[in-house]
Amino acid sequence: MTSLMKKRRRMSSSNVLRNIVGCRISQGWKEGNEPVTQWKTIVLGQLPTNPSLYLLKYDGNDSVYGQELYNDDRILNLKILPPKVRFPQVRDAHLTRALVGRAVQHKGKDGSEDNWRRFVLAQVPIMKDLFYITYKKDPALYFYQLLDDYKKGNLHIIPDTPLAEERSGGDSDVLIGNWVQYTRKGGTKCFRKVVYQILANPSVYFIKFHGDIHIYVYTLVPKILEVEKS
Repeated sequence: MTSLMKKRRRMSSSNVLRNIVGCRISQGWKEGNEPVTQWKTIVLGQLPTNPSLYLLKYDGNDSVYGQELYNDDRILNLKILPPKVRFPQVRDAHLTRALVGRAVQHKGKDGSEDNWRRFVLAQVPIMKDLFYITYKKDPALYFYQLLDDYKKGNLHIIPDTPLAEERSGGDSDVLIGNWVQYTRKGGTKCFRKVVYQILANPSVYFIKFHGDIHIYVYTLVPKILEVEKS
């Protein structure tokens, strides 16, 4: 009977985890001796390789965060706020395909190009007008609305960057779900968990450090990696 009850609880928890994508939530955050802070966020996605890990969009922030909402002791008073958020649909699918997998640059107010080259990684699955991006100078994961900027002439695709050649979501990769050992220039080593592979560029992965709620983007070269089974 005890085993059956545990199984039912696991099934119930799994159902909850599957259903909160697209929901708006509120939560408290308590880290160390710091006071509790309150946050509201939209659940952008759930990683298929780690169903307890969610990608989150916090109010007033362009960074994408990754949190195990039901397993992280730093999260307090988690509440799902009704109803689910309604998101606009993209009308220009051709332009969307043209942007994914490319390097782009924004223009400043004076018409000059900024120095921050952005790489368009993928559409945000439930918010089709937003794109996951990263920077050459900053490996963290961000999201931005790019279509309107492109149509207004404030964003352009950098010449000679290749179009995306998207892989099937069913393709497997040995690195996903594993911890990898990375050797820095100074010779020190650190460990990161590979949580997702970018289908438009199979050598690019989402990486998460233990205890860090940010998601990072790296190109992984097998020759410098040692994979440890999780």
